[in-house]
Amino acid sequence: MKVIVAASLLLSGTFAFTVPKPTANSRPSSWSPKQPVTSDVIDAPTPSSPTHRLSPLFMGRAAAVRAATKGKTDAKKAKVNAYYGKKIIMAVKQGGSSDPVANRQLGELIKAAKNNSVPMDNINRAIKRATEKDAGDFSEATFEAYGHGGASLIVNVLSDNSNRSTADVKSAISKNKGKMAESGSVLFMYDLKGKIVIPSTDVDEEALLMSAIENDVSDMELVEGEEEGTSIVYTDPKETAAMFEAVKAMGLDAGAKMSLSYVSKAPVECSDEDFEKNMAIIDALEELDDVDSVEHNMSN
Repeated sequence: MKVIVAASLLLSGTFAFTVPKPTANSRPSSWSPKQPVTSDVIDAPTPSSPTHRLSPLFMGRAAAVRAATKGKTDAKKAKVNAYYGKKIIMAVKQGGSSDPVANRQLGELIKAAKNNSVPMDNINRAIKRATEKDAGDFSEATFEAYGHGGASLIVNVLSDNSNRSTADVKSAISKNKGKMAESGSVLFMYDLKGKIVIPSTDVDEEALLMSAIENDVSDMELVEGEEEGTSIVYTDPKETAAMFEAVKAMGLDAGAKMSLSYVSKAPVECSDEDFEKNMAIIDALEELDDVDSVEHNMSN
């Protein structure tokens, strides 16, 4: 739910809210964070019921799924660690100081890195690396592309070699039959928002709203997460840190992730075939070291 809090209403102790249109990351309108989650559960065998044994084939498949899932999780974690490492190097070099007190940008990045579970050893290594003479100069770039079935893509890059990253992104897209787009031809269909992923679907929406107000957050939207068992809070980019504090005040910050994300204003539903083709493009892009994230406008 996207909540817009008017200053005059805050003074009177009341608030108003509107229900937003579905976004690319939204679930069907019937979903509610208060709705109980149900699943089919196989009861444990009782003395009077037969014991079921899993076939070796099923066990092999289950192990393969677990291995693949762990591999993706580890890759995402490594990507997050690398992203903050590069951002910290940028902040130290641009701010001219490795002191997080004197260098406000660095201090904010260290805080964000900790909120995203980046190990302190990684943070210290990045700060030390930034002070070395041969440390690269990192710069950010955004690429826009068209996929299949009306889908569009936003590719976020942070690299110390713009020629390499540009060539790699173009190659990954063209090899998977996508098409690069001109600057601005896709980006206008997206809104940049602060994004906090909470590893829980048991989120009290009204309590979160009140916590947001107490932390001076004026705009928030709660939706079901892309990954099972998660919720996402979107907010104004400038209020992302404050929104995280609101989440923290509710005790929901353990395992929560904070970032900025482009969210589609006009999501499209692709055929299964086009969806798989687009995911192949996204997977190829996310395998690139210089690519930090990929956003899309697919609703399915």
